[in-house]
Amino acid sequence: MIHPRLIGRLIRINWVLVNHGLDEIVLRTHLFRPLRFVAVLSPNFWRKKDHGPRGIRIRRALEDLGPIFVKFGQALSTRRDLLPDDIAEELVKLQDKVPPFPGTEARAIIEQQLGQSVSAAFAEFDETPLASASVAQVHPAVLMNGEKVIIKVLRPDVKKRIRSDVALLYVLADFTQRFWGDAKRLRPVEIVAEFERTILDELDLAREAGNAAELRRNFEDSEMIYIPKIYWDWTREKILVMERIYGIPVGEIEQLKEQKVNLKLMAHRGVEIFFTQVFRDNFFHADMHPGNIFVTPEAKYIAVDFGIVGSLTSLDQHYLAENFIAFFNRNYRRVAELHIESGWVAKDARVEDVESVIRTVCEPIFEKPISEISFGNLLLRLFQAARRFDGQIQPQLVLFQKTLLNIEGLGMELYPQLNLWDTAKPFLEKWYKERVGIKATFDRIREQLPDISEKLPEMPDLAYRALANAANGKLSSPYQPEDLQRIENQLQTNHRRTVAAISGSAFIISASIIFALDGYAPLMIYNAPYLSWIMGGIGIMLVYGAWRAD
Repeated sequence: MIHPRLIGRLIRINWVLVNHGLDEIVLRTHLFRPLRFVAVLSPNFWRKKDHGPRGIRIRRALEDLGPIFVKFGQALSTRRDLLPDDIAEELVKLQDKVPPFPGTEARAIIEQQLGQSVSAAFAEFDETPLASASVAQVHPAVLMNGEKVIIKVLRPDVKKRIRSDVALLYVLADFTQRFWGDAKRLRPVEIVAEFERTILDELDLAREAGNAAELRRNFEDSEMIYIPKIYWDWTREKILVMERIYGIPVGEIEQLKEQKVNLKLMAHRGVEIFFTQVFRDNFFHADMHPGNIFVTPEAKYIAVDFGIVGSLTSLDQHYLAENFIAFFNRNYRRVAELHIESGWVAKDARVEDVESVIRTVCEPIFEKPISEISFGNLLLRLFQAARRFDGQIQPQLVLFQKTLLNIEGLGMELYPQLNLWDTAKPFLEKWYKERVGIKATFDRIREQLPDISEKLPEMPDLAYRALANAANGKLSSPYQPEDLQRIENQLQTNHRRTVAAISGSAFIISASIIFALDGYAPLMIYNAPYLSWIMGGIGIMLVYGAWRAD
């Protein structure tokens, strides 16, 4: 049963859509189709209020609906190839132009977290925010030693609102899984669970500070990207104090051109940074929309907002790298084999059939500039093709897919001629050789040499004693004869339990059938109910005896 609070939230969502002149979205949803005839009761049908262009209406509705819906709009804003221009232009404003909450509330949160007044902790503090996003907003400040910083402050009551919306997403995902045939492949409940974990992690700013520190270490001497310094003495769960940086927002293409920034170099570096994070460090910034990326005149990236990060298992890394390399080399058979091995399609699918479908989808995309390729459309077509083989989306790869789509959108903005495949292929081939080649084997042996050398002096004596015991018939097993007898007895007991449980269950089922058919089946014997009770009793005794057996 749906909790009344969730029903209220669903009603509010539809009210917000209607209030912003998006009646058509509400009336096209499956839930409200039977009520289309009451559209004349909509306030907008009679008032004909001018809500502005559709892009503005959609942006304002997402802002009113709260953080989760704002994040959905942020993700969409990076995919201009999938959206009309008027909508894309408005959704971009969600990245750092969400209406702020009062600076006095931010001051109160800072003082509560630090246990002292703002004036005692900072030389200067500005209540006017520099930027406001869906989860937090940023205020400029100056430390007592004169260093300029920013203070990221969590929005009041944001966790409560997000939990409410996530609960609603679970309800919608459950409905989808029950009533939509494709839900098994999409695994909506698992995807919502992954999203819940990610968004709740983002609400702990101390965790975000730890993510930033890790990325800063990984790229400490990099010429490609700079990660600001974290000031731990002033960082808590609801506030984060970080070095203030200065750069050009990556989405300001005209300003980048005025500063003569090398856009081609930036596009290549963006791809290289992403694949370095994923495969070298296994720790990647997973929220790389334009609002979180700045650029210096030297074409060096500056990243902020580290609330969402991702990592993969070693198997995921290996699978993805080999899969990409097989794609780049047009080895569609290997791609098909990897899809079957990893569970992307059913285990009983024929390799030849999967190979044929993948070749049909992928062959047209190669040797084209990124402006002519939509990786989002490619993924969609692959998922559609996988439906023929009972394919399922892997929830653990959702963050990777999302971030790769962001990188594609960024590359399309900076340098439309960039070929994503040509940029990534050399990096992946090098990583793969270092991991699975002869050099990698020798490197692993070299790493283990200290342990091997420590045990090496004991090896001759151990080998001599083992051979001597074998010659004299004295080789011992970790299991003594009494242990082996105990194992044999346990196996026999388990077998008797299984037989008794199956027999008892059969008696109970038979008794239920006889009792249910009494008076309806002409061939039933006289006093069938009594017989069913006797058989049921025997069945219960057998099942109980199997459960109680030693």
